[in-house]
Amino acid sequence: MVIPTYWSKPTAAKSTVDEKIYDHPTYFDKPGTLARTLESIKILKNRDFQLVIIIASASDGIEQEAQKKVEDIVRSVPTGIKTTIFGPTQLRRVHEILTAQSRQDDNDLLNLKGYSNIRNLCLFLPHILGSDIAILIDDDEVFEDATFTIKMLDFIGTEYNGKRVNAIAGYYLQKDGNYHIRKVIDPWMKQWGQYETMNKAFDLVIGNQPRLKETPFVFGGNMIIHRNLFSQVPFDPGITRGEDIDYLINAKMFGFTFFLDNKLSIKHLPPPKTHPIWQQLRQDIYRFIYEKAKVDNQKEIKGMTRIYAKELDPYPGYFLKENLMERIETTCHLLSEQYSNQGDLQGSREALKNISLAKSQIASMQNPFDSLCQLQQRWKKLMEFVKNKPIITSIID
Repeated sequence: MVIPTYWSKPTAAKSTVDEKIYDHPTYFDKPGTLARTLESIKILKNRDFQLVIIIASASDGIEQEAQKKVEDIVRSVPTGIKTTIFGPTQLRRVHEILTAQSRQDDNDLLNLKGYSNIRNLCLFLPHILGSDIAILIDDDEVFEDATFTIKMLDFIGTEYNGKRVNAIAGYYLQKDGNYHIRKVIDPWMKQWGQYETMNKAFDLVIGNQPRLKETPFVFGGNMIIHRNLFSQVPFDPGITRGEDIDYLINAKMFGFTFFLDNKLSIKHLPPPKTHPIWQQLRQDIYRFIYEKAKVDNQKEIKGMTRIYAKELDPYPGYFLKENLMERIETTCHLLSEQYSNQGDLQGSREALKNISLAKSQIASMQNPFDSLCQLQQRWKKLMEFVKNKPIITSIID
């Protein structure tokens, strides 16, 4: 089980740069959510697993402070499970070993900056520990189902409807105990359509039988991934957020199917996001443009599977169609108008700026499908190289 935890400067010292990477890093002067997650692990009936906690810093120069903070939290909440902390110190040692083995070009594949890179460490660390299964959990969640780690083993690694189950998604329960996302829908939100299509997808997959079914979406903080997949396919650092669904797309392209288990839930209790709405929308625009380009630029390659946006309906397929740019423009105009009506002229300008930034991204973007293929080959070779290397395993074991 791997849990990333994200840290930033104290609230008074935060800068605009700090908050661009992660949704809600914990500030040093706040209690955070990690202890709550660790406390909830105690209810699990099956605790036959090793726990690894990854430390990510949203601010430069605080890495050692973050490591000490996390170590203190882990000591304060004993779970009875073997727990290892992986931060900048451990990463540096891994890089040194790879460099000594003339594999320094692989160091960029193992990085503590950005969601996709953090997720790749969530795959790399179970791999070098010899695990067959990686359980990805986030630090803003709590276990409420004592049988979670029993249920997660019911299908993983088995055959189901003629397909090997190498990846299972659980799902999030919101604060009210429901899986629906409930928000006040402003006009721009209705035009954008994200929450409506997400809830529609949730009803189709989570709300219907059978228990296990193929899914077009996944949740990054509730994923069970078998070695067969995580040793072959990485997360794509070319995408800054939405890396979980992007990973599903990558996996499908390389012939792996994600299934959702509608009995495998975890309570999601995130702190409020600190970014302005125009910035949150900007990040979603970036991700959908990137994913659409990845799907659109596929080539016929032996051993790979061509996928189509309609296979990912209703979500995220809704945002991977030819009308994406039209939807971006209409949505941003509505959001700009809302800001203007509220007297926030900067917000209004930033909302409109999203349109030009989207067009610039489309015009300048390199082929993400080609990049993924190259990344996947490098990842496979790295994972094969580090397999059963005691000197690397000793860093965290």
